[in-house]
Parts: sequence; structure tokens; C-alpha cells
Amino acid sequence: MSKPVVALVGRPNVGKSTLFNRLTGERLAVVDDTPGTTRDRLHAGADWNGVSFVVVDTGGIDPTEVKVGSGREPLSIGSADFIREIRYQAEAAIREADAILFLVDVETGVTPADEEVAAILRRHQKEVNGEMFPPVLVVANKAESKPRRDQALDFYSLGMGEIYPVSAQHGTGTGDLLDALVLAFNTTANMGDYEEDERPKIAIVGKPNAGKSSLLNRLLGEERVIVSPIAGTTRDSIDEKLIYEGVEILLIDTAGIRRRGKVEPGVEKYSVIRAMKSIERADVALLVIDATTNITNQDQHIAGYILEAWKCTVVVVNKWDAVDKDSYTMEAYTALLRKELNFMDYVPILFISAKTGQRVNQVLPTALQVQEERLVRLSTADINRALRKAQEKHAAPSQAGRQLKIFYGTQVRSDPPTFMVFVNDPKLVHFTYRRFLENRFRELYGFIGTPIRFVFKKRGEKS
Repeated sequence: MSKPVVALVGRPNVGKSTLFNRLTGERLAVVDDTPGTTRDRLHAGADWNGVSFVVVDTGGIDPTEVKVGSGREPLSIGSADFIREIRYQAEAAIREADAILFLVDVETGVTPADEEVAAILRRHQKEVNGEMFPPVLVVANKAESKPRRDQALDFYSLGMGEIYPVSAQHGTGTGDLLDALVLAFNTTANMGDYEEDERPKIAIVGKPNAGKSSLLNRLLGEERVIVSPIAGTTRDSIDEKLIYEGVEILLIDTAGIRRRGKVEPGVEKYSVIRAMKSIERADVALLVIDATTNITNQDQHIAGYILEAWKCTVVVVNKWDAVDKDSYTMEAYTALLRKELNFMDYVPILFISAKTGQRVNQVLPTALQVQEERLVRLSTADINRALRKAQEKHAAPSQAGRQLKIFYGTQVRSDPPTFMVFVNDPKLVHFTYRRFLENRFRELYGFIGTPIRFVFKKRGEKS
């Protein structure tokens, strides 16, 4: 089941980024700090009362921004260009998000720009089962004091329903806002977007112009998607059903993902949201890399997104036909990939050409194999045997004179495989030892292409 996506919408300087940091920086869920995945982002996970969701900071539209070489004059607040860009931002958000936090500023009061966004949101909401979808919550920011909270009542004139006065900077009122947001998720959960789907779901992801749509067409055996050499042609995620050796598969083609600094406002920014949602609802991600270019920061960032979502991965090096090769080229490129994507060195790598069909027949079997690895369950005896062998090979670390003691472990879930390990003190578990245990489990039981999680608990503590 994919996580709901919440978009922050509003004009500049209303506090969207501050609220983004507030919601994602103080989440109550346990967070694994995995080295190698740090990156600039326009989205992050959040959790409130056990409900996980993704928050997207759309960024404000800056009326003074001038694109170099565009020939455009700076935009004024009342200009047609400014209103048009606000309109596009709001329309794109309401198409892509599962809920919208519409931020306004109590200090400045209701502005024409606020009224324009509100009108767009109302016009594009749809009534489903008696409820408006997606739900829009009006967040009156900078309401630190009672007089400011009283001023927030002015925003009822927007006709968007309940107003939630908050201070994103100080955290005031954010609890009530999050309670309402979670309630909105519960209301819309049965509208068809979150239905369980037992079919293997494979998302094709990668930076723009890596050949994702060409790969989809080759897998489907027909020209089902427009292919263009112009980067960024695919704007939406496209689902296609495929029967492979009696198994029904859902293939998800996505728009290319750029790093934040390269994401243009408007359609491309929201295509990134759609790609993030596609990763969330997939079981396996095919990370398509362009063999004719060096491995880029974008490739690493997308790999980080996949790992953050705990999805299986197959790295697909495309355009291999266009590379000048000798008998060592594939080996050298594999070593480079392992180095650049060292935080997911467990993933299989395929060298293909979507254009000629070279080795494309290996893609689906490999994806289904890693999907099966994702669902593996180990017996408690096997888990404790692996833990014992690991300690025999490498003694548990000590810190300030105290040594880590591992008592026993058990598997608490699959999809992805998650192991609860009971110890004397979880604080003594260093990241390097966690990684060592993961490698020992992989040596014994495989888990090819799938992430595995270790959760360390003090013995006697509730799971």
C-alpha cells in the first residue's frame, strides 16, 4: 500500500518550507540514518500517531525570479504571468496529491493570490462518496499569539472550510493540524487510491532520457508509450498490464527524476511527485542508468529514494550497444557501479539495449526473482544460527567498557524482511556492526536485490 502524498501549496513567504521541516524533522517514527543516501530533496517522509505519509514542499512562486536567457521581465504580484504560474501550481498539486495543506499568512491577511489559489482548489476538487477529494486543509501560519489566532478567522472568507492556526516556527497548533490530516486520510482511504493489489508491481525509474519508455515498449512488445530523444517527454506515470509466463505484472513507467536544483517549476516538479508515488506503490524498482554517461548524482539520488522506501532494486544499464567495449568493459563498469552505489551493493546489475533488445529478456525474470527474495521468511532457528555465526566471526563491539550482547532474534515481517534482535543495550549497536550482520545474513540466505532491516530492542522491551 502506497503512502499518501501531502503537498504544501501557497504563495511565497507564507512558511511552506518551515512547515515542511517541522512536519518531517520531528516525526515520531524510528528513523534509520543510512550513510550514502543524504541528498537535497523536495519530499520527505513523516509519521503521526503511527500513520506514515510523504510531505512535498512545492516551493513558492517567486514574483521577482527571472530565468537567465529567458527574456522574461520580473513578475509583479498582480501580473497575468504571476497569476498564471500560481494557477498552474495549484492545479498540478490537486492532480497529484492525496491531500493538500494550503498555507496562508496571518500577518498579511487574505490576499488576491490566496483567493486565486482557493478558487482553483475548489474548482478542481471532486465529490466522491459525499466527500471532497483531495481534501484541502487551510493552514493559517504565523499565528503564535491569541490575537494572531483570532485574525486567522478572516480566512473563512476563502470558503475552504475549517481554518487551522499554527506557528510552523514554534510548533504551535501543528498537533491539531496533523490530527485533522490523519482523519482526512481515513476518510479518503476507500476512494480507490489505496486498494491492495496482489500483482507484482514493477516501476521503471531513472533520470530523464535514460531510456525508460523505450524499455517499457520493448517489454510490452509494442509502441505503447511515446518515445522521444527530448529529455522529460513522459510527464505522468503510466501503468501497463503484462502477462509473463502466466504471471500478471503491473509495469509502471515514470517521468524522469532530476536532482532538486534541476527540477523546473510546474509540470516537471509534479512529475517528480508522481514518480515518488510510483516508487512507493511498487514492489520492485528498475533503476535505468544511461551507459553513455558517467554515473551521476541524479542516479545516486534516485537509488537513495528507492532505498528510503525499502523497495527491491534491479540496476538496468541501458544503451549498452552505444558503448565502445572490450572484454573488460562490463567488469569495469560493474565495479564503478558498486562503488558509486555502495549503499545498495546487494542489487543485481543487467547490461541491456532497449533499442536492439539485447538482454532485455533477462529483465523480468530478474525482477520477479528479487520480488520472491523480498517475501522470504526465515525460521527463528535459522536467524539465531546466523547471529551466532556472525558473533563467532566478529565479536560484538564495546563502548565505554560495555560490550554489546546479542541474546536472540526473530523475523517480525517480510516485504521487506525485518528482523527484531534483542540485546542488552541498543545504543551499543554501531552502524558498522549492523552492516556486518546484514552482510552475514546475505551470505547465508541471499536476499538478492531486496533491502533487509534490523531493529534492535532491549531484552524485555515490548516489540
